Amino acid sequence: MFLSGKRALITGSTSGIGLAVARALRAEGAEVVLSGFGEVEAIADLCVELDAVHVPADLSRRAGVEALMAGAGQIDILVNNAGVQHVAPVEEFPVDKWDQIIALNLTAAFDACRLAIPHMKAAGWGRIINTASAHALTASPYKSAYVAAKHGLSGLTKTLALELATFNVTANCICPGYVWTPLVENQIPDTMAARDMTRDQVINEVMLTRQPTRKFVQPSDIGEMAVFLCRDAAANITGTNISMDGGWTAE
Repeated sequence: MFLSGKRALITGSTSGIGLAVARALRAEGAEVVLSGFGEVEAIADLCVELDAVHVPADLSRRAGVEALMAGAGQIDILVNNAGVQHVAPVEEFPVDKWDQIIALNLTAAFDACRLAIPHMKAAGWGRIINTASAHALTASPYKSAYVAAKHGLSGLTKTLALELATFNVTANCICPGYVWTPLVENQIPDTMAARDMTRDQVINEVMLTRQPTRKFVQPSDIGEMAVFLCRDAAANITGTNISMDGGWTAE
């Protein structure tokens, strides 16, 4: 197991993409730190399953990110995955939702990176993997805050890659299309309301119509990509947006 001795923090890892990434990294020997919300018993079961620790924190607040990083210890692999979404036209977009989305999807990643990087530099090895989105590369209506945050995350990642290029620390974005997770499923009612559509219409005419494969990306696929980015073979992959979107951004 090539990640034995490495410590990985995955935010938003109690379900969905983050949990799949945690499982994939743990399978290669990484020591895993979970962070996210959920039922206490379910999180306890995950900690047993993955021989992991869970550090709860409100990542929409800088103090929460700082508490998480202090509790997580020295991190070799940082996966910024926590995110939230809201769907509404710009003129109706709640400003508190804008602030929340930017804080959690972008600012929290910045803060986690700035606190993790000193150890990575000192160790001479590190991996920063940011869960971005096809919306880091293109846009959709009614998702102004999310699109802005993910474009920002892509720019942050490129800057990190340049700053860390001589320290054997890479920084990359994985940019999935629609992944069947609670985050995506929870978008459906808002999109139904915004576009006056049925559930099936939202899935087939809004979501999957953007993906030429007409298939949702699976969380486990993203987990395997995260593992690859930790391998020595990926040491020269840095500052990239790796699309896993069924061909969405090829059009």
